[in-house]
Amino acid sequence: MLLLLTICGYTVNAQSISNEFMSATFSPQTKTIEVKDRTTGKVFLTHGLASNASDRVQTMDITDAVFGKGKALKLVKSGGGFYTIALYPKTAFLFFTETVQNNADDKMIFQKVRPFSFRIDMQKTAGQLKTLGTGGLLAPANNPGSYLFLTTVDPSTREGVVTGWLTNERGSGVVFSDTSNNQVSISTQIDYGRLVIPARATEKLETLLIGHFKDARIGEEQYAEMMARKQRIHLPNRKAVYCSWYSEKNGGAGSEASTKELASFAATKLKPYDLGVIQIDDQWQDGGSFNGPLRGFDRVNPKGAYPNGMASTANAIKQSGFTAGIWWMPFARNHQDPEYKDRQDWFARRMDGSPYETKWGGTSLDITNPQVQQHLKHVAGTLHNWGFNYFKMDGLWTGTVTEQVYINDGYKDDQMGNCKPLYDSSKTQIEAFRMGLNLLRETVGSEVFFSGCCVSQNMRSFGASIGLVDAMRVGPDFNHDGQGIRTGAIRASRLYFLNGRVWWNDPDPSIIRESGAATADGACKGIGSLTRARLLPSWVALSKQFFLSSDWLPDLSEDRLDIMKRCMASHQGIARPIDAFDKTLPSIWLATDEHTGVQRNVLGLFNWDTASQKIGCKSAWAGLPANNEYYAFDFWDNKVLPNITSNVSFELPAESCKIIALQAKTTHPVLVSTSRHITQGMIDVLKEKWNNNTLLGSSQLVAGDAYEMRIAGLEDNWKITGVETNEKEGVTITQLPTTEKGWARILIKSNTDRTVQWKLKFSKS
Repeated sequence: MLLLLTICGYTVNAQSISNEFMSATFSPQTKTIEVKDRTTGKVFLTHGLASNASDRVQTMDITDAVFGKGKALKLVKSGGGFYTIALYPKTAFLFFTETVQNNADDKMIFQKVRPFSFRIDMQKTAGQLKTLGTGGLLAPANNPGSYLFLTTVDPSTREGVVTGWLTNERGSGVVFSDTSNNQVSISTQIDYGRLVIPARATEKLETLLIGHFKDARIGEEQYAEMMARKQRIHLPNRKAVYCSWYSEKNGGAGSEASTKELASFAATKLKPYDLGVIQIDDQWQDGGSFNGPLRGFDRVNPKGAYPNGMASTANAIKQSGFTAGIWWMPFARNHQDPEYKDRQDWFARRMDGSPYETKWGGTSLDITNPQVQQHLKHVAGTLHNWGFNYFKMDGLWTGTVTEQVYINDGYKDDQMGNCKPLYDSSKTQIEAFRMGLNLLRETVGSEVFFSGCCVSQNMRSFGASIGLVDAMRVGPDFNHDGQGIRTGAIRASRLYFLNGRVWWNDPDPSIIRESGAATADGACKGIGSLTRARLLPSWVALSKQFFLSSDWLPDLSEDRLDIMKRCMASHQGIARPIDAFDKTLPSIWLATDEHTGVQRNVLGLFNWDTASQKIGCKSAWAGLPANNEYYAFDFWDNKVLPNITSNVSFELPAESCKIIALQAKTTHPVLVSTSRHITQGMIDVLKEKWNNNTLLGSSQLVAGDAYEMRIAGLEDNWKITGVETNEKEGVTITQLPTTEKGWARILIKSNTDRTVQWKLKFSKS
């Protein structure tokens, strides 16, 4: 594979750097830097210099506070400034950074910078390759540009090149693709809006990463881990969330009475299954009606549905055992509101001098203004003091002072920079945005969970939010793109590698109610059949996304509530889309987990189409070890499937799923599946061991929930001779009558939430 990069204006000299993954060597004859994969011995990247460049290049030691000591090639530009191409130990990426030097006696102002461009040759024609970015899975020539990252991949092998911005501290990084001479070309861009470099000063721009991977999915995951390391991200645990907005009854913000009713109901029915947050949405707040939501976020609407104030309801939510959550828009107000009559300098302004107002978003606050900063601290502190420890922060893009471009995935010109200098003119729009998020965190501390919403309003809030929010809505509101239950899954699938690494992906609520009128915004109505209702929440649970609900829970039938019980909790294993580079919306996922010392595998097949189709693949392609035979159990159908060997394939009805536990066949009986959750053992089985013809383990049980274990491997003359637990009171364990050859089912019930140790004894005739 050959990757050709062209940068103009270097002065160079012959040198070389390397780490355990690759080496980069400058050739003075060809004026190129060749990068070789040390595993294969092949040159996969050629970095070409301008023909009129001199032959000076400097090899230097380099130290990064996060990645440690490395080596870099420093290429000095003839006009001033330089580029560094760096390698660090145990890091499978090249680091590209440009430093701009202002040699003039006056300041320099950049709206955007285009630092690097590449030509990729993977020994395949451009028509055989795909690019995957925020705009979707597209032919390279049809990709409009991707915010933050872009993966160029051969779908037939998954081999690919991952290009992504490590930092978005002051600018918004974008990656573009095109084709030339039947090859893929990649170019990069940093949009600053207004980057000021003082006279005789230098400015280090954002850092770009480039890596070549045998499996581009692994490359994307490693890229996310690099960003997490750079930002020192340590994600908090998250619980499933109830959001009032889409509810068919008591929607919007609900009311004091309805919220307390729902909290009381959910405390007994759903809290034991990992529902942890009850969040009140838009319409609780005060303010004038000018453009979109009211924006008096430090006070309650006196004519609204919370007559006793928000603190009273937050306290009731907490007394029911939940975290109290609240919706607000931190970075926008209405400049027309009377309270801002004498505070018009609080708002950012367009170049024509008018307040920077966007449809629904309202007027962007100038976050660099010290008075605005005090206001933000006041509002955030007020919400926190009321008792809310979960913030759903909507309209975040307004903090970047850019246009609303809803729905926005691929790159669109949002006229970034079409605003007057901010109060602190040395700050860029992205820098101001990050200042705002940091200010909120400093005000309320780490105990408040920050849920961002949403990048599709304008993708400038995408890369700029990394490291500063705990969760992020990665797509538009439910069905606002006309994709129905596919809306959130499409975006969260293409960004799956960010989930659990830089934040929790929020695909918007999983609607499961059977019927009912559409909500006020017209987007959300009844989902229909039970089979269709299982599709989205099963995908959320298996792929480890952020689970949200927005149905009126007290009216749900028991079979709908059961979907929530089996899907709300999140496993800690690894989940990957198998056909990530084959479909806009992947249909096959594999989740694996080994925390008990025994590898558990769960394969999810998802038919998102409105017609039945056969879905499957080779087991090895899915990531299962070759030459193994697997016991298989279908969770939703509650039945044993034929053993799976080299292939797995099933015909699925329209808009349905099949969740299959797979356990490798061995010389003794094995635990294949449990009934607690669709991951069938990943979240509930805490320990598991085979010893001296005995299967021992422990499981986390929910009070009153019939916990069933499905054991395979009895066809080889094994039989169960005894079942027991360590609990003497309040727990029963029973072997159910045998109905499936070679399988046994064990039923455990507990009258309290507890961890139960169990022991299954076997003998072999």
